[in-house]
Amino acid sequence: MAEGEGTSKTGGHDGFLGAVYDSKSTADVAALYDKWAETYDAEMAQSGYRHPSICLALLARHLPKGTAPLLDAGAGTGLIGEWLKIMGYPTVEALDISEGMLKVAARKNCYSAFHVLALGGALPFKTHSFGGVISAGVFTSGHVGAEGLDELIRITRPGGVIVLTVKGTLWDSGFAARVAELESKGLVARSEETEPYVSMPGETGTTPSRGLVLRVR
Repeated sequence: MAEGEGTSKTGGHDGFLGAVYDSKSTADVAALYDKWAETYDAEMAQSGYRHPSICLALLARHLPKGTAPLLDAGAGTGLIGEWLKIMGYPTVEALDISEGMLKVAARKNCYSAFHVLALGGALPFKTHSFGGVISAGVFTSGHVGAEGLDELIRITRPGGVIVLTVKGTLWDSGFAARVAELESKGLVARSEETEPYVSMPGETGTTPSRGLVLRVR
């Protein structure tokens, strides 16, 4: 699943994207993404969706080719999974709240396992299970906040990286402070933070996001 940086009630998005932002529960979000799954790729491409390419570039810069396994946290229809395979990351597991999205991702033959799960609570993976985590467009309004970081850190091996995007309003309302706290505790190091950018140039009413790379200690 992935966000589009705006809000339907304030001049942002219509259709599925706007409805996702207006959702009040995890079940509602999952149901909307299930319905959106078949047309999602085409609609996001038309909007110039940038999060996947930015996350892929950051991952390639900070995690050696061949590192395995990886977790695509918020994999959706597999936009990132296809490229990870091409880039030389051989084993990637997909996690998403939407079973419908993961069914579309499964057709692309780029994931080794699928997990219908929501971020933000406990995850059923052993500590240090993954060499890296990539999460594009998930840390945003109506989806996941800073509460999702702890479990991603736990399941990532020391020396591995977590690559994610964070919506600006979320960053300013506690996410940045949480990252700083995790750094001060020695749990992660901030390897890279991008300048703010608009993730969907084809959409109006957008709010900038930033890319972030955290190396687990």
